Amino acid sequence: MGRIQTEMVGQTFGPFVRDYTFRDLELFALGCGAGIDGKDDLVYLNEHDERDPSLKVLPMFGAMLIVDSEVTRTIDYGYNYAGSLHWGFDLRFHQPITRLSDRVSTMVRLEGLYDRGEGKGLLAQHIGDTYDSDGTLLLTNESWDCLIYDGGWGGPAAPKDVVEMPDREPDAEVVETIPENQALIYRLSGDFHPQHIDWDYAAENGEPRPILHAISYAGVVMRHFIRTFIPGEPERLTRFKTRITSPVHPGSTLSTQLWQVGDHEARFRLVDTDAPAAKPHLNWGVIEWK
Repeated sequence: MGRIQTEMVGQTFGPFVRDYTFRDLELFALGCGAGIDGKDDLVYLNEHDERDPSLKVLPMFGAMLIVDSEVTRTIDYGYNYAGSLHWGFDLRFHQPITRLSDRVSTMVRLEGLYDRGEGKGLLAQHIGDTYDSDGTLLLTNESWDCLIYDGGWGGPAAPKDVVEMPDREPDAEVVETIPENQALIYRLSGDFHPQHIDWDYAAENGEPRPILHAISYAGVVMRHFIRTFIPGEPERLTRFKTRITSPVHPGSTLSTQLWQVGDHEARFRLVDTDAPAAKPHLNWGVIEWK
């Protein structure tokens, strides 16, 4: 393990600039499983007229802007890239993403580095603010990474984060099988880590096959929530928070479990449909909307 560069904490990096068009939005939605049966969630995929497109934006697009390869390779504080896993994120929308083409800029602050202990890894906290081309703040994403090979360097313990989950059956449950090639599609949105495509690399890191990007299966949950609670109105989302608690292998069948806990608030978890007692893939999830 190399030296963890704690002096980088508090530094802000960027701007990380991303130009996009409706095609990028559609590609991202495909990478989150939209339209796998050819008909569901076409609201994110059917531009109607490519000369003057009309399309809904899957808000999870905003989460990708802080975890693409340019960001993760730029903010290098001495960690082992092979052990980099997304740990969780709290995505807050100040304005809905409605433009179908724009240049967005993201500034990312390395907020904290925390030590889980030898063999348990390092937690890195990043806070990213994304602005549209007019300078309007669209979203803030508090994103956490776990560097599984970098624990035991003597850093501070991570702060506690407790989310109360309902002790009852879900109010809604949506089941979906992840296509075998979903990671291959999603990676074209900007996360090119080899753990999502290289079978030998996956085996060297203890996985039976390349794993799916966490933003991709969080996008699956977001689609399920929107379709169930606010159909056709993704712009109403104001918050999406989750912990990423186990990897997803393409080909798995997953169940999104949803509980409404207030007028405009829900809880969720994502579980393996065939092994519901196994560790969830996403847990302690919070969704808020207006």
